[in-house]
Amino acid sequence: MRFDVSRQPVREAFIKLAENGLIQIRPQRGSYVNKISLSQVRNGCFVRQAIECAVARRAATMITDKQLYQLEQNLHQQRIAIDRLQHNDFFQLDDEFHQLLSMIADCQLAWDTIENIKAAIDRVRYMSLDHVSSPDMLLAQHHDIFHALEKRDPDLVEKAMTQHLQEISESVQLIRQEKLDWFSEE
Repeated sequence: MRFDVSRQPVREAFIKLAENGLIQIRPQRGSYVNKISLSQVRNGCFVRQAIECAVARRAATMITDKQLYQLEQNLHQQRIAIDRLQHNDFFQLDDEFHQLLSMIADCQLAWDTIENIKAAIDRVRYMSLDHVSSPDMLLAQHHDIFHALEKRDPDLVEKAMTQHLQEISESVQLIRQEKLDWFSEE
């Protein structure tokens, strides 16, 4: 093989991609990349917002100074990734920021659930980063969430999280206008 990888890990990766609805496997015919399902993105955004706003509210009442420091370090690393134009690192740190909030709220299940539904959302996130949802804007929104957590204000942190997560819904519409043939209504 070209990448010197056995078939089993590739097969497992394809199965995982199919489970997440990203590809369609047709035995003896091939594998095909699925269009982005608008319905799946909308539903995923709805569920993600419901979970993450509840997590943020709970985190605001439980956060310690040590955990604030961890979040602050993550924000600093996000800034470095943006300055170095390391988009993949930024995405990883963005996810880590949200996962840290679930850990602060003592609810890893919340993040596990989000991880299971965000494949379609992530496709749009990757497409929108360079011109629709700039990393600088996303980082500013993370700072808003952080400052609300510093104040330990559940209402303020929920408002900041809602605004942050609304960004993906808005970017879906803009990306769809640019790449109409990449999306399906289902």
